[in-house]
Amino acid sequence: MKILMIINGAAYGQDATYNALRLAKTLARRDNASLRIFLMGDGVTAAMAGQKTPDGYYKLDRILTDTARHGAQIGCCSTCMDARGITDELLIPEARRSTMNELADWTIEADKVLVF
Repeated sequence: MKILMIINGAAYGQDATYNALRLAKTLARRDNASLRIFLMGDGVTAAMAGQKTPDGYYKLDRILTDTARHGAQIGCCSTCMDARGITDELLIPEARRSTMNELADWTIEADKVLVF
């Protein structure tokens, strides 16, 4: 099954983004699932490398890295990145700048689309 997950929420301060990435990590480990993640709006902040959070607090960049290691593709909305001053160099290596055209393609190809 081809699954597209669209995440709009900020990296921290909202449980929805954390829970979406927990689900993404679990889905990516399934043999019968192919996962693509598109980060939009404040969601692009989840793919920023080197996040420094308090000890014991989750790090979304690490969750995304692990999810990608299991085969997930990660795209970040270029317009959203630009609006937040996020350059390509600030992203984890597993995430890349993407476009609405690519999101449209991914949406058409997906069997299921989950939006957080």
